[in-house]
Amino acid sequence: MAVVHETGTIGTPVPVYYECFAPATANARATVLMVHGGAHSGACYQRTADGRPGWAYRFAERGYRAVVPDWPGSGRSGHVPLDRLDGATVVEGLGALARWLGTPLVLLTHSMSGAYGWRLLELHGDVIAAVVGVAPAPPGNIQKLPPVYEETQTAIETEVSGRRVRIDKMGMAVQGRDFVERKLVGESRFFPREQLAVYAAELLPIAPKVLLERQNVHGSQLRVSDPKKLAGKRILVVTGTADLDHAKEVDGAIVIWLNAHGAKAEFCYLADRGIVGNGHMLMLEENSDEIADIIMGWIDTI
Repeated sequence: MAVVHETGTIGTPVPVYYECFAPATANARATVLMVHGGAHSGACYQRTADGRPGWAYRFAERGYRAVVPDWPGSGRSGHVPLDRLDGATVVEGLGALARWLGTPLVLLTHSMSGAYGWRLLELHGDVIAAVVGVAPAPPGNIQKLPPVYEETQTAIETEVSGRRVRIDKMGMAVQGRDFVERKLVGESRFFPREQLAVYAAELLPIAPKVLLERQNVHGSQLRVSDPKKLAGKRILVVTGTADLDHAKEVDGAIVIWLNAHGAKAEFCYLADRGIVGNGHMLMLEENSDEIADIIMGWIDTI
């Protein structure tokens, strides 16, 4: 199916750049809003690590309109002052985009944006019909507090992915090669190692408040204020078997919490589908089309 590619920017309350990949023939299928994780831009949904068309194209070929933004303050969305650049601001911008797109809307989040997805569903559940969380961050409601070893007005030492790290509160955090090899790729069987250097060079710095929130330092991770607003919502959580921070019991706990508040959440642990060896970047890996088919098959049932 032919795919029509367009770009645009929502200007308020903060700028949000987006790209739209739509089937050439209009239909009644949902729009899928694909939100990237930390250190990435919407480009992660457009091209795989080995150069194939990414999920945005695959979904559009199936008949869905895929809308792929860059977070406010990240990538092509332009500048947001660091003192304002936190998860609440990201959610504010993405929420405006979601409302502009209208219903029916399926929200697809990855990694750090998972926490944004739960909050967006709470705030904009009238337009968001369902959520797909790919290796998603939990809401602050259930995320554990990390240790704080030392803190000043300008820096803090805490833990990220099980290692003690020092984070500069005053500047953007650049992710090193260790972060790429250990966290993003890890023991994945499906990430092409010959593309690792190119992939690492494309990563973006992360705003300090956003990074500290992801670790839930001082309980700062975004929370769902009224979990009852998630009741009845269809949700799918998808997790690979070789993901450092997303063990089966970790992401499974998100599903348990969602269902305890009335959501209709399902857990797709890929090993239960006979798929073993995926790391954190499911949309970039060599079997990305197979995983896209699982997600689209689930969306087709909504």
